Amino acid sequence: MTDMRTSADGLFERTDIWREGKWLDLWSVVHVLSGISLAFVIYLLRFDALAALVIATLLLVAYELWEAMVKIEEARTNRVMDVVVGLVSFVPAFFWLAPALTHEQVYAVFALVFVVNIVMSTFGWMASRKAAGFEETMRLEYRKERERVQRGIKRIKERRIKKRSGKLLSGGVDAGV
Repeated sequence: MTDMRTSADGLFERTDIWREGKWLDLWSVVHVLSGISLAFVIYLLRFDALAALVIATLLLVAYELWEAMVKIEEARTNRVMDVVVGLVSFVPAFFWLAPALTHEQVYAVFALVFVVNIVMSTFGWMASRKAAGFEETMRLEYRKERERVQRGIKRIKERRIKKRSGKLLSGGVDAGV
């Protein structure tokens, strides 16, 4: 697997398409789809505009807080952008798209967007799990190799000490003769 590399400071970095970006990444598409899905659900529940915006904002922020609680590592800028792109997709879907559709069309578009969102999230999650497993394997291999090298260095040092002490003993005996 070549979806990871070691950085100059020795950290493992993902190189696959699901890697985290500083501002935006492929997960941003998932957040766009989430904003659209949320818009259709809130529209179907018949919330007014202000309540819809407040609820959407709270839910998107709550999701980012949940990600932080379960230790999903992201740059702060990426977390903020996840909320922003969710809201940027929510607004046109709630205020213009949903009202322009029939109830049946809203359900159909919601179902389509939701399924695409779930599929993308599943692929992203699987890629993240694969990368986490690969990183753990690499860390273990790195640790084993480091220990092996350290044992080799220790043996070399011990041999040098024995060699020096042998020379000192023989040198001291020869000097006394």
